[in-house]
Amino acid sequence: QVQLVESGGGLVQAGDSLRLSCVLSGRTVSTSTMAWFRQAPGKEREFVASTMWGGGSTNYADSVKGRFTISRDNAKNTVYLQMNSLKPEDTAVYYCASTSRYLVGTTRRSARSEYDYWGQGTQVTVSS
Repeated sequence: QVQLVESGGGLVQAGDSLRLSCVLSGRTVSTSTMAWFRQAPGKEREFVASTMWGGGSTNYADSVKGRFTISRDNAKNTVYLQMNSLKPEDTAVYYCASTSRYLVGTTRRSARSEYDYWGQGTQVTVSS
């Protein structure tokens, strides 16, 4: 059974940093496409970042480029989201997602429907 467990969320001030973690069980990170999505109150869940297995190609939403970094530690079967220069508009529940498929193209990599497994989410709140 595949499970994803996120951690690392919290309440921070604008300009601070946080690192989210997502531990995958039931399959290996090294052969999984992994992604982070987020959902703010009253809004749809949106793509944040993804990392592909194999070469480790990454993609980011325009709103987080240059501030967020997705990475993976295959030995720990964990994916991270380093978030720097946080803004109040980054406030959301952050979800980790996974699929065994190799997603070609940014459209597929950012589509919620392409991911088979989801974590329960971790709350990030950024105060101004």
